[in-house]
Amino acid sequence: MAALLLKEQGFEVVGAHMKLWDYVDVGADIYKDGRCCTIDSITDCRMVCDKIGAPFYVLNMSREFRSTVIDNFVSEYNVGRTPNPCVKCNSDVKWNEFLRKAEQLGCDYMATGHYAIIQKNGNGRWHIRKGIDGTRDQSYVLWGVSQKALSRTLMPLGDLKKSKVREIAHKHDLRTADKPESREICFVTDNNYRRFLDEWNEKRGMEFEQGEIVHENGEILGRHNGIAHFTIGQRKGLGISHPTPLYVQQIDSQTNRVVVGDNDNLFTTAFEARDLNWIGGNSDEGAFEADIKIRYLHQPAGGRVTPLDGNRVKVEFFEKQRAITSGQSVVFYNGDSVLGGGIIA
Repeated sequence: MAALLLKEQGFEVVGAHMKLWDYVDVGADIYKDGRCCTIDSITDCRMVCDKIGAPFYVLNMSREFRSTVIDNFVSEYNVGRTPNPCVKCNSDVKWNEFLRKAEQLGCDYMATGHYAIIQKNGNGRWHIRKGIDGTRDQSYVLWGVSQKALSRTLMPLGDLKKSKVREIAHKHDLRTADKPESREICFVTDNNYRRFLDEWNEKRGMEFEQGEIVHENGEILGRHNGIAHFTIGQRKGLGISHPTPLYVQQIDSQTNRVVVGDNDNLFTTAFEARDLNWIGGNSDEGAFEADIKIRYLHQPAGGRVTPLDGNRVKVEFFEKQRAITSGQSVVFYNGDSVLGGGIIA
């Protein structure tokens, strides 16, 4: 739909599909009926481009994707953090390597179907705003995109609701008009990241190190088969029995322990974030208040952000929030505008 709308606006459109991984090696993108979703995606793109009269290219970026996204995904889980590979892919692959490919093809802009809005403000900086469809807004995963990349980016769906996008797609008889939605990690299509990590290690002759599952009161409750199988706030799949519900409170990579406890103890107010990228804000201006989002489906909550040395900030919510998780992204908003973001330390 992004391509169709830009074509109608008078742009010369070139379609491109990023082939991001070797499905035989990763073993994660096969549909239950045996079809390969990579091949289906390429076919969909090609058919849409044929429909609107646009050339189409398949760009093999699997090497870049593996070295920047998958390797990071695996290594982060291995040390007890919970990464967001979509954020990593956006900043390091889509708005880096892919944008470079677009320039090599002679394109002035790169356009995507993200539900977000890009605007230039009065001081010359490019801003990211939430898409008008609150159920589809994707501004959270775009905080790492640079100013230079934003200046070369178009997002024509940001001002539309998803229902309207499907309506227009039907009107133009696009092959993808009724394509099912997916919010899974693209290289873990069954949404079972534990299986992916196990298979990744198995194919490389590696095993996770076993360790103890410990109650927050110090009692050893059992053993686990690797800290990579756990995330903060997790209740199911702990592999232990207990008279009361238990939740993962802490993942200690130094001792290889998983600490569990009551749900109430998952609520905290303060943390630090690293690797900041400022879009609509500026860390030189000192501490500021913002609406703060700590995961994709988290409802932003009010808090205070204090810049620290080393491109870090201290974040303090006004009210306690559940399961603040290292490795996830934190994004700061002023209304519907993204101020910046970083990684929860």
